[in-house]
Amino acid sequence: MECTLGQIVSQRKLSKSLLKQGNTAGKSSITVIAEELSGNDDYVELSFSARKLDDKDFFSKSDPFLEIFRMNDDATQQLVHRTEVIMNNLNPAWKSFKVSVNSLCSGDQDRRLKCIVWDWDSNGKHDFIGEFSSTFKEMLAAMEGRQVQWECINPKYKVKKKNYKNSGIVILNLCKIHKMHSFLDYIMGGCQIQFTIPLEEGVSCVIFLGTLVRGILISSVIMIRELEYIEELSKKRSYAFRKVAIDFTASNGDPRNSCSLHYIHPYQPNEYLKALVAVGEICQDYDSDKMFPVYGFGARIPPDFKVGVQVSHDFAINFNEDNPECAGIQGVVEAYQNCLPKLQLYGPTNIAPIIQKVAKSASEETNSKEAAQYFILLILTDGVITDMADTREAIVHASHLPMSVIIVGVGNADFSDMQMLDGDDGILRSPKGEPVLRDIVQFVPFRNFKHVRLIFIVASPAALAKSVLAEVPNQVVDYYNGKGIKPKCMSEYESSRTLAP
Repeated sequence: MECTLGQIVSQRKLSKSLLKQGNTAGKSSITVIAEELSGNDDYVELSFSARKLDDKDFFSKSDPFLEIFRMNDDATQQLVHRTEVIMNNLNPAWKSFKVSVNSLCSGDQDRRLKCIVWDWDSNGKHDFIGEFSSTFKEMLAAMEGRQVQWECINPKYKVKKKNYKNSGIVILNLCKIHKMHSFLDYIMGGCQIQFTIPLEEGVSCVIFLGTLVRGILISSVIMIRELEYIEELSKKRSYAFRKVAIDFTASNGDPRNSCSLHYIHPYQPNEYLKALVAVGEICQDYDSDKMFPVYGFGARIPPDFKVGVQVSHDFAINFNEDNPECAGIQGVVEAYQNCLPKLQLYGPTNIAPIIQKVAKSASEETNSKEAAQYFILLILTDGVITDMADTREAIVHASHLPMSVIIVGVGNADFSDMQMLDGDDGILRSPKGEPVLRDIVQFVPFRNFKHVRLIFIVASPAALAKSVLAEVPNQVVDYYNGKGIKPKCMSEYESSRTLAP
């Protein structure tokens, strides 16, 4: 079945037949219902128990479990949560669970909730014990210390049995709200996004840097008013990148050859210069001091060109290690043009070292116990990396830290390894079998955008930025919320925004 979001939203309830092979309509159908949410991203933690439930089994006691349904506007019901089964127990205490407020009641505290208690049977034909209805508002009373409980009623017993009271009592033992802060909350609280960007093949993807704030906010679907507020606030804080790393490996080609991406043409800029100029027009608006530390990697630097000398993976392109900053984008361009003829391009393409380098900085940030800096490593590569095992190990380690990795594949090479690192088709594991704590890698093949490359550079740098940064807001939020770290002072932002009722 295929449809558009517009069709669902306009019709509110869309039903279509499921198509079989050959696009012929089958007997089955699917119904999609659209419902507006209030925008509440908080989670609620609930814990239920019961006492004196009816016994539905002959040779043992009932095996109860609880189901909670949200009643929809069209009178249908949606399963919100199903507890685990407690075997052979008429006084069960189910494990606590968390559910989003939107899932529970669509943000409407007065929406009816239907709760059903079943006796589990292995054949799937579970026995009905009883039911009750409630609202989220009623459950919230438990937060005030009041006892919240319901009689579990079997309607058939109530009609047939003269002295019937109930089929047990269900008690709400815990109701706790967990505030889920948004990406915008953390940014407005002063959390800075730190970039490390090694470039492979020198394409214009560097423009992600300058569209950081703009690109992330677009993918977060922030209101125009809040976007304008960030524009104003960005004049007071620096949200631009903190480190640029340019790839000087031999795969870029000999700079003296016109086919090289580092080729210095006498009349027009090469791919790297196009990228630097494209990003510069935008990123300078988001950087408070307009000073850019710029590094190179994958080359032998003067005067150590001799065979056997280690390749440098972290050198200042202005050759001033004590002060690698360049004044504005023009300073970056000049430093690049000055250093290129002095370098010996080398290799291979190993990305584990740069991941480990950023992870080291991110690890130091964890000591602060506050949302101050989140690190993003943007890698542009033209082919298969040569240190896959070390890279997997580095990513698993980095998944515990405040950082993300964005990989942009350039060219027509086989990027299956990169897609594996992305983890969309399964959980990424280290060579030792340890899984990532959370998904921190996003892979985007640049060739999907290459047909609009010239238009993209000139007219719409935000489009590709939006694509590669699409997962960053959730990754930032997942890390800090998972650690229980709240945004820092948000008084200025909170006082200026209008909260939804």
